[in-house]
Amino acid sequence: MRISLLPVASVAIALASAPAVHAWGAAGHEIIATIAQIHLPKPVLTLVCDILRPSLNLSEPAPVSTVDAYPPCSLAPIAAWADRIRMQPQYRYTAPLHYINAVDDAPPDGCAFPGTHGWQGRPTGNVLAALGNVTSVLREFANGQRSVGDAEEALKFLVHWMGDMHQPLHMSGREKGGNGAKVTWNGRMTNLHSVWDGLLIAQSIRQTPLNYSRPLSGTAGAIVEPHLRGAIYDPYIRRIMHEGLSVGGRFDEESRSWLDCPTPPSEAKAARTSEFKSRAQALLSMDFYGALGLTTPGGTEVGWDDAVLCPFAWAKPIHKLNCELPVWPHDLDPAGSHPSEPELEAADVDAAGTPRHPELFELDTPKYAGKIAKEWVVERLLAMAGVRLAGVLTDVFQDVDVDGFVVV
Repeated sequence: MRISLLPVASVAIALASAPAVHAWGAAGHEIIATIAQIHLPKPVLTLVCDILRPSLNLSEPAPVSTVDAYPPCSLAPIAAWADRIRMQPQYRYTAPLHYINAVDDAPPDGCAFPGTHGWQGRPTGNVLAALGNVTSVLREFANGQRSVGDAEEALKFLVHWMGDMHQPLHMSGREKGGNGAKVTWNGRMTNLHSVWDGLLIAQSIRQTPLNYSRPLSGTAGAIVEPHLRGAIYDPYIRRIMHEGLSVGGRFDEESRSWLDCPTPPSEAKAARTSEFKSRAQALLSMDFYGALGLTTPGGTEVGWDDAVLCPFAWAKPIHKLNCELPVWPHDLDPAGSHPSEPELEAADVDAAGTPRHPELFELDTPKYAGKIAKEWVVERLLAMAGVRLAGVLTDVFQDVDVDGFVVV
């Protein structure tokens, strides 16, 4: 099913005529939220801002008809909220909801999603299932069945988890999504996950052409500029919008299918109800992890998708990047062969200029980082996440009467 985002056509046409000018880290999540905001119809964004009013410390609602007051808020400040709170006692249950791990997954040589042995964790204990759960809360709110407080929390999780789903290493459990894979970046020790969470984006922001430091002009400027906040990544967003999502841009053709979802299979309900049977079979076969519910059988994933929100269908090609790009380099040491933390800490900087950590694999190279930049891999994932977030929010809220909505 395809959701129609009202401003998309005008955004693309306007950008085509413009002059050439932390999962993710906080910056990545904020970029995704801003791209989504640019694509939201005005009534939908107004309602979203009203729901988020307590989180954003907003005062009285701005009238929808007041042009000067648009946009009524920015989604960027709440985009990384789910990372900030997940270690608080009341939110510790959300820690596994930022990723999904297939038991058999072993990139770059064998990408299984899920593979024979299914998923790690419980059926609802992953980012794909969590996206469906919080979207259901928002749909219930739109139907008058939930409080604005419930909707506010669900909305903040949705904004963040949609971004997490588009970070390839959040789709793989090897070495804790790359957190345990020690590498170097410009000679400094880090890990593969951190490279993807922030270092690649930071490098792209630094290398954005200077002409994007100036506001876009004309219709493109009128559409994009109101949503920018003077952040260090504003030029990067301008470039993604102009060179990526405009008519004739890198993502013009493929972006038209980013919101498509396959028809949900009729087996979805059966897959959800067969969980008990699968666990009984696991116990009989001495698969104690499966019997205890510490793993989830393959096939459960079909119940996570519907005709509008299909995180499993969307995540499959993102997960494949771990092997096909590959996100996980073939030259990286095999799992479990990395030096220990004490060994790494003992390695000091060589004053002669030799590599600080010669035993580790360097990723800030033309072969790795250069290939990712040339192919616009990160920019595509950020744009895709933003468009999909806007699509889901539009589907949920487009029929809600904004004028009759009151925050209580």
